[in-house]
Amino acid sequence: MKKLLKMIGMASATLLPLHAQAQKPAATGTASAASASPSQTQKNVEAYLRNLYAFGPDVKLTVGPLKESQVDGVLETDIIVTLGENKQNAKFYVSKDGRYLFRGELSDMTKDPLAENLAQIRTTDAPALGDPKAPVTIVEYSDFQCPVCRSLHDTLRGILPNYPGKLRVIFKDFPLEQLHPWARTAALAGRCAYQQKPEAFWKMYDLIYDNQEIISAENAWNKMTEYADQAGLDASSFKSCMASPEAAAAVNASHANGEKLEVNSTPTVFVNGRRMVGADAHLLEQYIHYELAKMNASRSAEKR
Repeated sequence: MKKLLKMIGMASATLLPLHAQAQKPAATGTASAASASPSQTQKNVEAYLRNLYAFGPDVKLTVGPLKESQVDGVLETDIIVTLGENKQNAKFYVSKDGRYLFRGELSDMTKDPLAENLAQIRTTDAPALGDPKAPVTIVEYSDFQCPVCRSLHDTLRGILPNYPGKLRVIFKDFPLEQLHPWARTAALAGRCAYQQKPEAFWKMYDLIYDNQEIISAENAWNKMTEYADQAGLDASSFKSCMASPEAAAAVNASHANGEKLEVNSTPTVFVNGRRMVGADAHLLEQYIHYELAKMNASRSAEKR
């Protein structure tokens, strides 16, 4: 599945001329179009991608309704690639004449993207580490079973001591259950640790990521209760919480918040609202240094 997603990701930020038969005007998305049979352009997009990436019959590729985008002459659609129980969404754009297909981000330069991200991120009732008044806030949407999220965990643990009083980290659950079978169990464990003793969340956070390779779908529940004990939590209350609808609702709400921000892979990090996907330590520090330099420049200007 990862190989398939990597291939379809190769279309990112590129223009792909569709087959000659795709040169028909694309239908715009409406309520009736959403429930109708796929348009010719949708069929052409599917045929084009199947041919380009050699997707066989075992791969289900669904091209969603074509809808108006923010740019005149460009439509947007959600494409879903499914292989077995694994599924991944990707947003694509199609020219209205049905000729070009591309994947990437549309940016409206009249708006502040960082402010828009910050307005949508929900940090209330979320585990937080560091000074609430720190000039740089890092919000991570993560999955406890994700190997790259573990790399981010290791990166953060390494750089946090280098910026005393300057960084605040906020954790948001975003378990990718279709890819990682025990991620939700771990998310519930983290949530229950936080609810019982907020500071214990970060002990659970370290224990889960440090032992990621020995946790499985079969032993996840037992491992979580074991780590809860090591974190100093009451076992009975922890187990009750793990099975509670309240903990499940909290994890769901965090995931829904990530979806609103168009998080579709983990880890996705926001540094004072600036998006970063992955665990690139150099890029993360670049963002941190930029924000600190901007803060220092602002303070210097105020003293003049």
